[in-house]
Amino acid sequence: MQSVVDDWIESYKHDRDTALLDLINFFIQCSGCKGVVSGEMFRHMQNSEIIRKMTEEFDEDSGDYPLTMAGPQWKKFKSSFCEFIGVLVRQCQYSIIYDEYMMDTVISLLTGLSDSQVRAFRHTSTLAAMKLMTALVNVALNLSINMDNTQRQYEAERNKMIGKRANDRLELLLQKRKELQENQDEIENMMNAIFKGVFVHRYRDAIAEIRAICIEEIGVWMKMYSDAFLNDSYLKYVGWTMHDKQGEVRLKCLTALQGLYYNRELNAKLELFTSRFKDRIVSMTLDKEYDVAVQAIKLLTLVLHSSDEVLTAEDCESVYHLVYSAHRPVAVAAGEFLFKKLFSHRDIEDDSMPKRRGRQSLNANLIKTTVFFFLESELHEHAAYLVDSMWDCASELLKDWECMISLLLDEALPGEEALTDRQETALVEIMLCTIRQAAECHPPVGRGSGKRVLTAKEKKTQLDDRTRMTELFAVALPPLLAKYSVDSEKVTNLLQLPQFFDLEIYTTGRLEKHLEALLRQIREIVEKHTDTDVLEACSKTYHALCNEEFTIFNRVDIARSQLLDELVDKFNRLLEDFLQEGEDPDEDDAYQVLSTLKRITAFHNAHDLSKWDLFTSNYKLLNTGIENGDMPEQIVIHALQCTHYVILWHLAKVSEGSCRKYYNDYGDIIKETMSKTRQIDKIQCAKTLILSLQQLFNEMLSDLGPCFDRSSSNFCGIKELARRFSLTFGLDQLKTREAIAMLHKDGIEFAFKEQNPQGDGYPPLNLAFLDILSEFSSKLMRQDKRTVHMYLERFMTFQMALQREDCWLPLISYRNSLQAGGDDDTMSVVSGISSRGSTIRSKKPKPATGKRKLSSDMWLNREQSMQTPVMMPSPHLTSTVMRDPKRLRPEDSYMGVYTMPPEQQQQPQPPPPPQHHTHPQTPQPHHHQTPMDYNRRGSGLMEDDEEPIVEDVMMSSEGRIEDLNEGMDFDTMDIDLPASKNRRERSELKPDFFDPASIMDESVRTTHFLGYDAFQR
Repeated sequence: MQSVVDDWIESYKHDRDTALLDLINFFIQCSGCKGVVSGEMFRHMQNSEIIRKMTEEFDEDSGDYPLTMAGPQWKKFKSSFCEFIGVLVRQCQYSIIYDEYMMDTVISLLTGLSDSQVRAFRHTSTLAAMKLMTALVNVALNLSINMDNTQRQYEAERNKMIGKRANDRLELLLQKRKELQENQDEIENMMNAIFKGVFVHRYRDAIAEIRAICIEEIGVWMKMYSDAFLNDSYLKYVGWTMHDKQGEVRLKCLTALQGLYYNRELNAKLELFTSRFKDRIVSMTLDKEYDVAVQAIKLLTLVLHSSDEVLTAEDCESVYHLVYSAHRPVAVAAGEFLFKKLFSHRDIEDDSMPKRRGRQSLNANLIKTTVFFFLESELHEHAAYLVDSMWDCASELLKDWECMISLLLDEALPGEEALTDRQETALVEIMLCTIRQAAECHPPVGRGSGKRVLTAKEKKTQLDDRTRMTELFAVALPPLLAKYSVDSEKVTNLLQLPQFFDLEIYTTGRLEKHLEALLRQIREIVEKHTDTDVLEACSKTYHALCNEEFTIFNRVDIARSQLLDELVDKFNRLLEDFLQEGEDPDEDDAYQVLSTLKRITAFHNAHDLSKWDLFTSNYKLLNTGIENGDMPEQIVIHALQCTHYVILWHLAKVSEGSCRKYYNDYGDIIKETMSKTRQIDKIQCAKTLILSLQQLFNEMLSDLGPCFDRSSSNFCGIKELARRFSLTFGLDQLKTREAIAMLHKDGIEFAFKEQNPQGDGYPPLNLAFLDILSEFSSKLMRQDKRTVHMYLERFMTFQMALQREDCWLPLISYRNSLQAGGDDDTMSVVSGISSRGSTIRSKKPKPATGKRKLSSDMWLNREQSMQTPVMMPSPHLTSTVMRDPKRLRPEDSYMGVYTMPPEQQQQPQPPPPPQHHTHPQTPQPHHHQTPMDYNRRGSGLMEDDEEPIVEDVMMSSEGRIEDLNEGMDFDTMDIDLPASKNRRERSELKPDFFDPASIMDESVRTTHFLGYDAFQR
């Protein structure tokens, strides 16, 4: 770029008219115009006439121009274009820009183009003008620095004694200062021309990209040359534009302000702006655009860092609750804000003093503060969200497990207030969440897009954390269980810790005695408790410890077998006495039977107890209850549940294909079994069902051959079984959404798996399976049907879509089942690309509140053990412009699930419906999100961002607001650099290039943003 500019400068020195003509045509062609400005036009026509002529020659058949074009050749166009302008000014800053010809011509041209109704001209010239202004601001800053240096040198020389003073040097310094002053005046005039001729008009442009360019650059000017630009006269534009209806413009406002608030030396100049617009910034933390909300929170964090007195307690609380947001970037930003606010006054540990550990460490008070915040937030079930939000900024604190253990086990220090029982419960829960986060290295369920590949550094940290937590809690867990053995809630959480241990450390660290202590404590807890949650936690702990890969397996297996032997023997003994008592059983005996049965049932859930023959005992118990009719209800329930687990474990050993064979005899049992397995893991249950149908289909093909009759009893039987399987998913499509989608995905892949050996013109061997799969189409949510259809098209050729023979009917039938009640235009059975070219139907939209997106990893990593993510509701992130009640678009359903070919992914999406305005509603975290009111509409500043070639270039002037600027000098003013004096106006600028009379004092003052007061209502 340097050489290109140098070549142009040499050309300019040789023939400035020719060189300038090249530069003019450069800007015209960069706008996408194929017209050329001739030398004759340049010499005899005004700029307005030239622009009018170029507009006539503009290609209006296409809306594309270099700044908006896609493709590798245009990828770096914008950066190169901006770089050229910066280098041009830098190389000309010492001579050419002051010749009163080159800059006058360029500024006049860009000003005229920026007022064009042709978007390409307006967009390109605005970008060029703003980058030109930025380069001039840099020149002005350098001039100011040189002037200061020259002034200091002059003062130093003048203050010398008369005999040592050099008069010649004084004269030279005076002359230099005069030249610098004149240059600075020149630069001021140029910047005023650009600011008044371009910026004050284009920051209100109808196109969001143009508005964003203006706001981004004014932020650069204020940061680069704060003495000249960081005042209320320029800050007002950023403040006003924070109400812009387009997220990308609001985002530029926030990033511009972040650059200013980051420098604490500038805080004094931001005080009035902060007081005027702080509430708006706080409201933007609930912006409908997540990126805007994140940057708003980060800006408030910088404001908080600059001064503790600016944000009120109410302001901070509005950010605090966002740590529970389901959107992780928002939550992490809120977590950093919370960390800085709550822990900003923490003491700094003296390195010269011995490091304090446990409850005497500096982290002790910080951990207590975290516990207090967690309890005060009254969202106790969201501890995992709180930990994840603070993990990036406070992981060192959250992984201080030694301090947490000390706070739970050690006595309070003299003068220290001990934790209450409620606080200890909260600390145990937080401690469990930190251990889970360190061991699993991924966000909690419902936050994030699934597991990601860890870097080598992250893997090492994970291994180190697991080693350290195992070494600490292998020793500390038994006394913790002993202390809280009667507290069901604490014990339930503590018993989950071994699931995250590195069990090999019990052997390598010689911690076997602590393992024995843990097993004793678990045994005692089983004997003390009858609470289901506690007993199931004990069962899971035994399951985690009974891992055959580790040497501790035999030790744990023996302890488990001894415990179960005693429980089963006790149950059989109690049962025998209980049944002998006849019709009037003793209440104490009934309680003993029930409590023992509860313990056995909880263990049978995770452990195969077939060798203890529990079916016989429970059968006797249930049969007696049927005969006598007076069996206590709880005993019957747990006996049935235990029997249910017996059957489940037996069924686990039976092939999935046996479902159909034994359905008539054991239908009720099988349905209950399927119901329970679906509760455990919906996706794996669905995969099992589709696998069963596939195995039956394969068996039928083996018996009947590929040319079987689809009306045969075998095929109809499989269809009937599929229909019954479908009914087991119930009516709540949201709960089974992922499982049904996975079922269809596996079914489609199976149907097209085996190609017909006779050639491509014949249907795949398994195509008839689509007839079976169509039984599950009614279980798909409306927005998912289109995505499944698009996934089906991956396997289809164009010829397949045209086939109408009977052998292709399963494909036709299945496609029709996906189109019924679909979200898009009815997809033609004939067209192989039907769904891609359709337009959105004019249906009444439904809010998508509460509906979950699926992780793309779930579809790509099919071998992983998958569980249905339970999406925790987040506080509504709203804005002055609320989310539209749009129907879910393809990207809102399973587009990430069904990996589409590139040609399908790049299909243009239809434009979204117009946005509506509502006032923001202060959200409260809750379990069930309610639909928002989309009917309230407010006046907006910007016109809808349409895409015509020629358009109205300014935003509408409807709806005035109360003056936001009371007490602030917000009139549009001349740029006045701090050290400049005796500014002279440039008379050479032609009057049709920019008109100072058009400066929008009143129109700017009455901008058309929603009034700030409106956001308080």
